[in-house]
Amino acid sequence: MENKWDHFYKKSYSERLKLIAQSVGLTDEQIATITQNHDVVSGELIENSLTDYALPEGVVTGLVVNGTSHLVPMVTEEPSVIAAASNGAKLLSAGSGIQCVVPHKLVNGQVIVKNAKFATLSAFIESNRSQLISLADQSHPSILKYGGGARDIRLRKLSDHFASIDLVADTGEAMGANIMNTMLEAIAHFISDQLKVETTMAILSNFADSAVVQVTGRVNVSRLASQSLSGQVVAQRIADASDVAQLDINRAATHNKGIMNGVDAAVMAFGNDWRAVESAAHSFAAHDGRYKGLSTWQVTGDQLIGKMVLPVPIGFVGGASKVLPMAVINKQIAQIHNSKEEMQVIGAVGLAQNLAALKALVTDGIQKGHMNLQLKSLALSNGATTEELPAVVEQLQKMANPDSQSVKEILKTMRR
Repeated sequence: MENKWDHFYKKSYSERLKLIAQSVGLTDEQIATITQNHDVVSGELIENSLTDYALPEGVVTGLVVNGTSHLVPMVTEEPSVIAAASNGAKLLSAGSGIQCVVPHKLVNGQVIVKNAKFATLSAFIESNRSQLISLADQSHPSILKYGGGARDIRLRKLSDHFASIDLVADTGEAMGANIMNTMLEAIAHFISDQLKVETTMAILSNFADSAVVQVTGRVNVSRLASQSLSGQVVAQRIADASDVAQLDINRAATHNKGIMNGVDAAVMAFGNDWRAVESAAHSFAAHDGRYKGLSTWQVTGDQLIGKMVLPVPIGFVGGASKVLPMAVINKQIAQIHNSKEEMQVIGAVGLAQNLAALKALVTDGIQKGHMNLQLKSLALSNGATTEELPAVVEQLQKMANPDSQSVKEILKTMRR
């Protein structure tokens, strides 16, 4: 007996929607919401498309990177992220602002070989290095037109049974996943045919240590003063918090999540794969065998100096970044013109986000500013209209522990 979901992807959009609606009991109003947000073009990007799922987009102002001021679009549902990034950007805006360098943007990939004699494999790689690199280039010749191509090939022993043939390539302005996978598969077939060995898989690696941005920011300690603490004290506390993130995985995970709040939001706005960037960042945080904070802060004289090395495997052309209209517009808003500029802006946002979070954490505590911004979300999610919002938030701010019931009571009173 045929399952009603069999070959779902072959059905028309209206058939898919009707089947879903009937199966779960969607109302006419819910169906209307789905269809109103359905976009034919973006629906072609994925299988079994249903609708576009909207997230809020805002803009960070005044982020100065290598002496140039940028507006940075960010896509996020978290109320405090853009506010924090803007605060951090302002603190780090003096002089030439945040300094960013991208030494190179290369993509890594690997062919996994099983049960081959390592010495034989090593000798084959060494004697055929040029041919293997040429073979990789020939599998995707268009990349050569843009100055890209395979750059190096290496061999690593993983265990008595497995070895990894690692390819490094310059994929130009593209993120490069498809280019790399094509190159790797060509190499895998060649090695399998020549050596009669088993190649388990050929795949891009998201450990992007060859596509990093080096970020440095500094702020005069006097700008960090709070109502109750001097700037020097706040700066030292931020440095101390940074030290703890180098010592303790529990703190490091949250430290890095704060950085990625900004990074992911910018990566999404530019139409790139934020899962790849997350994977690269967190694996890089543990690249020496112990998971640590991605950024460090230290006090030097009257300056608090932050440094971070962050992998940002993104592309400026191709994929969703070209298909999605807002991704194209957002690049124009940010005034970025190539992938290295994009990496620099994203890295700078991450450091600004980190500074703001640490400053809040070591002064008033994270909840004060965070919860004030969360009150709007609390009110809206419990039925407040945009017209009612200011009055509801004002009353919520006076409460010690506002919750959903608080909003409902306020609205009940207001609407009488």
